[in-house]
Amino acid sequence: MGVISTSDGQITLYYNSTSQKGKQTLAYAKTHGLPLEKVDILKTPLTGTQITELAERLGITIPDMVNQDHYKYRRKFTAQCFDSEDWITVIQNHPEIMKQPIALRGNKTILVETPTDIIRI
Repeated sequence: MGVISTSDGQITLYYNSTSQKGKQTLAYAKTHGLPLEKVDILKTPLTGTQITELAERLGITIPDMVNQDHYKYRRKFTAQCFDSEDWITVIQNHPEIMKQPIALRGNKTILVETPTDIIRI
């Protein structure tokens, strides 16, 4: 499909290591012995192509990748009329506002809403 490689035998988890949901999802996956490749979006910056591909895999738009309820988003931005490239730049400069965790396995991709969602993939 794109630049993100996936495997049916392993889950790739894009997560924020400072978020409760990210930490809980990681802990849940480890507890259940799920084969996991971790990508901390705070330590491993995503490229514009990766952000675009994640949005496409989730079936959402790039603006929908942004958690507009996040306090850092609300503090720095007002209702914006950005184009996709602008949104990509916002996510790259402020990865903590990207909706996450995102789990990929083979051709399946999910936005983890609760840590137990990880077993659905």
